Amino acid sequence: MTLKRGTIQDETIYSKELGEEVELLVYLPANFSPLYKYSLLITQDGKDYFQMGRIPRVADELLAEEAIENIIIVGVPYRDVEDRWQKYHPDGAKQEAYIRFLAHELVPFLDEKYPVHHIGHGRALAGDSLAATVSLMTALRYPHTFGKVLMHSPHVDDKVINAVSEAKDYKHLSLYHVIGLEETEVTRTNGEIDDFLSPNRALSDLFYEKGFDFFYDEFQGGHSWKSWQPDLKRALLTMFE
Repeated sequence: MTLKRGTIQDETIYSKELGEEVELLVYLPANFSPLYKYSLLITQDGKDYFQMGRIPRVADELLAEEAIENIIIVGVPYRDVEDRWQKYHPDGAKQEAYIRFLAHELVPFLDEKYPVHHIGHGRALAGDSLAATVSLMTALRYPHTFGKVLMHSPHVDDKVINAVSEAKDYKHLSLYHVIGLEETEVTRTNGEIDDFLSPNRALSDLFYEKGFDFFYDEFQGGHSWKSWQPDLKRALLTMFE
């Protein structure tokens, strides 16, 4: 039986918050119809999730098996490494504006253009590394806009820990959080070497202490799509079954 493939569309939205045109990749399922309602998954590192993560293919397979709910996936690519750092890192000059872009500009744009659920539980954010960090920070800021976060090996620093520690309105949030056992010496883009595993364990402990609704696991692998790609199926099943 031939697997029915969804379609991928290119969209563009002008962001006043960022002062730039933002390109989008939009995956629509093979059975897409405006008569249905869809859950929405917004991925930072959008091109990476679509190409290296092959998330459209994973969604095609799970939807064909009726293993997950109807879903539209929107990828938000970054321009270059510097642009990514500025928008995703807690110290980045554009992170606050990027978070506001997601909540105040992108969500209304997608709500108007596509038949998606207009409730927080119907919207999810996803990201790997720094892209996971900004996804978490956005959901903590806007927990009624985004109800789910899928995190692969997030960058965790004091600002992230503080944001989680100080979070008050998070009972509607569901988190998916995984980290690799080999991520004890991760080479960053600036050449510095970081231990990702220990801070992620501390973050998981904090989620537990505060009573977050979360899934946590440590996989065999490192800080790359070679390890994250095989986990996407479980991530989608866990959050959208």
